[in-house]
Amino acid sequence: MSIIDSLSWRYAVKRMNGNQISQDKLDTLLDAIQLSASGFGLMPYQIFIVEDADLKAKIQPIAYGQPQIVESSHLLIFAAWNEVNEAQVDEYMNLIAETRGMSLSDLGDFKGAIMGSMGHRTKEQQAQWADRQVYLAMGTALAAAAELQIDTTPMEGFIPAKLDELLGLEAKGLHSVLIMAIGERDEATDYMVNVKKVRTPKSDLFIQL
Repeated sequence: MSIIDSLSWRYAVKRMNGNQISQDKLDTLLDAIQLSASGFGLMPYQIFIVEDADLKAKIQPIAYGQPQIVESSHLLIFAAWNEVNEAQVDEYMNLIAETRGMSLSDLGDFKGAIMGSMGHRTKEQQAQWADRQVYLAMGTALAAAAELQIDTTPMEGFIPAKLDELLGLEAKGLHSVLIMAIGERDEATDYMVNVKKVRTPKSDLFIQL
């Protein structure tokens, strides 16, 4: 399918049938997410992959009982950094230098730009900036999943503090931002399966300047 056909096919699935997606498809989806756009290329987040049924059952009440949590093939939990510090930026500089065969001294200006940007923000503002990078990753994930014919449900509807506690995220310097359930739509029980997609008309959405 074309990218437009794929995006027209996707919707926020309300019920899944419990079928597992293939490892090949999952690996390709994760590859796509890894290539997502991010401020400075820094990617200030980690993504937890949940397949265990018992853990899904513990997450479901935290997500207000949404059935996709336990009906999914996997859950992807997007967790952002609580702050952006110099040690994290140094690790990124080392990765760039290794990947591109550069000297760390050649990256001094780039490191300075990142630290300068973050230095003007409080820790709370740094965390908010990291959250926005998570949303970029989620957008990539949704588009890639549609191209792969993987059904998805992006979720903000959960209690972050309780999910953070369950997964021990605070100790990891992280906080949960989004959940994406992935799997296969249940055409027999999902009331949205044949409902036409509604979007703002182009004439209202796009403004030519």
